Amino acid sequence: MKSFTSAWKLYGKVDGSSRSILAVLAIILPLVAWSAVSYLPFLWHPQILITDAGDEDYLETGMRLNRADFGKAVQEMQAHGQKVPQGIPANPVYLPSPGNVLSAFINAFTNPVGGGTEKSIPQAFWHSIQIIFWGFVISSAIGVPLGVMCGALPALARLVEPSVDFFRYLPAPAFGALAVAILGIYDAPKIAIIVIGTLFQQILVISNTTRKLDFALIEAARTLGAKGPRLLFRVVVPGILPDLYRDQRILLGWAWTYLIVAELIGTSSGITWFITQQARYQHFDNVYAAMALIGIAGLGTDMLLGILARFLFTWKRENV
Repeated sequence: MKSFTSAWKLYGKVDGSSRSILAVLAIILPLVAWSAVSYLPFLWHPQILITDAGDEDYLETGMRLNRADFGKAVQEMQAHGQKVPQGIPANPVYLPSPGNVLSAFINAFTNPVGGGTEKSIPQAFWHSIQIIFWGFVISSAIGVPLGVMCGALPALARLVEPSVDFFRYLPAPAFGALAVAILGIYDAPKIAIIVIGTLFQQILVISNTTRKLDFALIEAARTLGAKGPRLLFRVVVPGILPDLYRDQRILLGWAWTYLIVAELIGTSSGITWFITQQARYQHFDNVYAAMALIGIAGLGTDMLLGILARFLFTWKRENV
C-alpha cells in the first residue's frame, strides 16, 4: 500500500504491483463510467424510447424523443382524453451501451458479412492495415536513412531540414487532390497521404535523435581509426538504435491518426468507409465496435513492439 501511495507523489516511483493495479484501473474505470451512464437511468438518459405510441400520430414504437417533447405529447393526449404514449428512459442513439457494442464486436467476427468492405469489419480493417503498412514502410525507407544522415552530417542537415520544416507544417490532406490526380482514385493516394503525414516528421525526429548520441563514443571511435561509413554503421547506428526504435513506435501511432483522412481520398474504402456507412444508418454499435478494433490493434501492436524491445535492447531497457 505504501508503494502504491508513493506512486502518486511528484516524481515518485511505481513498482511492479502498483503498475499492474494502475493498468487494470485504467481499463476498468472508463468502462464503469460508460456502464453507469448506459444502465442507470437517473444519471443521464435525456430521452424517452417509445414503447407504445398511444393515439399520437407522429410517434412510432422504437422512436426516441427528448423528455420535454415526450412530456408535451403526454399532456396533449391527456387533455384530449386520448390514449397517452408510453416509453422508458434512454440515451441518444449515438451512445449505445457496452453490452450492445460488445455484441456487435463479437458478431463482426463470428458472423462476418461478405460482399464488400463496407459490410464487414474484418474485411474493412484488413484493407486499412495494408494501407498503414505500405505507407509506413515507404515513409521509413526514406525517412530513417535521411534522418540519420541529417543528424550525422551538419551540411546535409542545413541543406535538407529547412525544406522539410516547411513541408511538415502543410496538412497532409491538402495533398489529397494532387495525390488523386497523379496516382488515381484507389489505394495509391491513400498510401501517399500516410507517407506525407509521417515522412517529414520522421526525418526531423530521427535527425534530432541522432544528434543526441553521446559524442564521447564518436571521439573514441575516431581515436581508434574509425571514419566514414565504418563510423556511421559501426558506432552511430548501433548507438542510436534503441532510441530510433522508440521513435518508430511513436511515429507508427501518427500513421494511424492519418488513416481516417487518407481513406476518404479517392474511392472510399477500409474501416473509414465502414464507420461512415454504419453511422449514416445510425448503427452506432457497429461504429463503436470498429473504433474499438482500431484502438485494440494500435495498442496491441505497440505493446508487442515494447516487449520485443526488451529482448533487442537489453542494455538500455529503461529507454524502450
